[in-house]
Amino acid sequence: MTIADRMHCYKDLLNFLSLGMFLAGILHLYHHRKIQKCYGRHMASTNTKMLPARLTWFIQELPAFLVPLLLMLTSHKPYSLGKMLLLGTFCLHYFHRTFIYSLLVRGQPYPLSVMLGAVISCSVNGFLQGHYLLHCAKIEEWKTFGCLRIGLFLFYIGMAINIHSDMCLRKLREKGEVNYKVPKGGLFEYISAPNYFGEILEWFGYAIATWSIPSLSFAVFATCFIGPRAIHHHRFYKRTFKHYPKSRKALIPFFL
Repeated sequence: MTIADRMHCYKDLLNFLSLGMFLAGILHLYHHRKIQKCYGRHMASTNTKMLPARLTWFIQELPAFLVPLLLMLTSHKPYSLGKMLLLGTFCLHYFHRTFIYSLLVRGQPYPLSVMLGAVISCSVNGFLQGHYLLHCAKIEEWKTFGCLRIGLFLFYIGMAINIHSDMCLRKLREKGEVNYKVPKGGLFEYISAPNYFGEILEWFGYAIATWSIPSLSFAVFATCFIGPRAIHHHRFYKRTFKHYPKSRKALIPFFL
């Protein structure tokens, strides 16, 4: 019998981690509401250790894919189709981020400290979502209300927006180029950061699909991290490009 077979639902631990993730997001939002200098275009000159973007994305996203997968593979308990569908959906996102996006990204080098922080948060979140779904969730009790279908629909719409927007950004630069350009196509015609909008839609859709505090806490966490970046990206474009479309919003079409 494996450790995973004997694992109970550690509800108190899940609540603690969920609260911690929620508070971490709120604190990040508070400290970065006026300035974004962690990485990328907003980062100030620094002597910190830098790593290639592709290597960074691969390393930092990998734990969120591996941890829930290992929790599932090391257990011989039978799981419902609903649980497998939701866990597979979560792993699909991080499979793409780890093994596809990381090979295609053309971003600037990332600070080592940012990568280490992301490794920790992805590891915690991988355990949080995986353990909840495998050992605590009782999906069959509420899935008839349509939460599963609605949530997964929103998740996959968000994922499609996210992937398409990243593709539009990659097409802006030829190999070796570092200059920023005005993005076009898809939801870029309406907002400056549809890649972030898509990811936020993914995780709130996932929270609806699982109808759980752990998933909601991560949706809030993700929004607090990338939401402010979307607003600062918008300000960067308006400041850098004189004829940047005035009708574009930052994050939510026609609203924000």
